[in-house]
Amino acid sequence: MAQLRLATPHQLKALLLPHHQDTDYIRRALRNLLDDRLVGRTHRAQQSYWYCTPAGLAEAAASGGLASKAGRTTGQRAAARTGLREHALALVDTVIAFHHVGAADPADWQVEVAPPTPAGSLVSDGVMLLADGSHAFVEIDRTMSYARLLAKLERYDAYRSAPTSGRGNAARAPRSHWQEIYAGPSLERPFPPLLFVLAPARRRAAPATREAVFHDRARPNWRITVATTTLPLLTAHGSERPVWRVVGDGENRRPLAALPAPR
Repeated sequence: MAQLRLATPHQLKALLLPHHQDTDYIRRALRNLLDDRLVGRTHRAQQSYWYCTPAGLAEAAASGGLASKAGRTTGQRAAARTGLREHALALVDTVIAFHHVGAADPADWQVEVAPPTPAGSLVSDGVMLLADGSHAFVEIDRTMSYARLLAKLERYDAYRSAPTSGRGNAARAPRSHWQEIYAGPSLERPFPPLLFVLAPARRRAAPATREAVFHDRARPNWRITVATTTLPLLTAHGSERPVWRVVGDGENRRPLAALPAPR
């Protein structure tokens, strides 16, 4: 919960104890943490939503099991507001889908990462370290307008050329910010793909319809690779199956490993 900020007992069971038949063990553990004031919960519509308290975040950080920038914000605000809550839960469902096929471990995700970009504010819903050592940016969309989606795509493209912060290393070739953070020691690794996951939302068009309209309006940008899927498709088949539709590549769908590299 410190890593992902908010989750239901069923989601925690799917992440931690997928072979258990029910959530009894998870719920007992959550109640014990609640008694110790390490977690909090919010009830809505006969469902409980759990998050770390500040004390829980401190305990998780002290364990050494979190990335340096993870676990700095509780999920209490998201749990209390319907739109934020549903968005956060859709992100957890996405993490589960990648985890179940071995594509990315839940501990290798960072949420709400804010990289610098010359094109204005950019906050990534998620950045994941894939099992092959590469990274991917993930955006969850439920209610965002198409104009805002496309504007976010443009900010990612601008981030590709954002310079690194600090003085750098005179003995090494200049690297952009994303290369310093996500490329590792090799300059040959391409810019991480941008993955849009369109999730259901009330009073909105179905995710498949929104995905089709997004592709009609988006323009291929070969500086970065942009691919989309729907949350129902992703959870049903997994990220390694041909569920990803690449902007500029027609209606064909590819598995994650077959996404084209940016030019």
